[in-house]
Amino acid sequence: MGMTEQKNLGQLVQGHVKWFDPGKGFGFVVSDEGGADILLHANVLRNFGQSSVADHAKITVMVQETDRGAQAVEVLSIAAPEGDGEPVLEDLAGYDAATLEAAPLCPARVKWFDKAKGFGFANIFGSSDDVFVHVEVLRRSGLSDLQPGEAVGLRVVQGKRGRMATHAASWEAAARAATSS
Repeated sequence: MGMTEQKNLGQLVQGHVKWFDPGKGFGFVVSDEGGADILLHANVLRNFGQSSVADHAKITVMVQETDRGAQAVEVLSIAAPEGDGEPVLEDLAGYDAATLEAAPLCPARVKWFDKAKGFGFANIFGSSDDVFVHVEVLRRSGLSDLQPGEAVGLRVVQGKRGRMATHAASWEAAARAATSS
């Protein structure tokens, strides 16, 4: 009996995102233990509160074996890919990490984002000022893309050329952070 119950709940797997394509609606996770790639469907990611995830992001998922191989059925956590510790952008070079981390996570709505150009803009709720969002900030936040109208949490500082995001989080992650502080 124990084995069947275990199988229905799935298996806890820690690994990293091999790749994820929001356009195709899926991607793959590689377990730290090795083995076959694990399918990560966009709906499972959306249930976690994200529309995208950065390649190489650390991820913990519940996995079930299906006729077509291993599939993630629930995302439990996502951590940004290991960075090199350098400031993300030249515009942020004057800020230390503690200052950037201390900025509050503000609710924002994506105006537009062009992954090919490597940037986009969002607006903090209650303000019409544009906030610059660079693709590298997204990547280091564990995201890979943003959709117009998507709700996100942004840490924002005044950069050399205006307001800019230093960190982005899914709306659900931002909401969790707001209730825990």
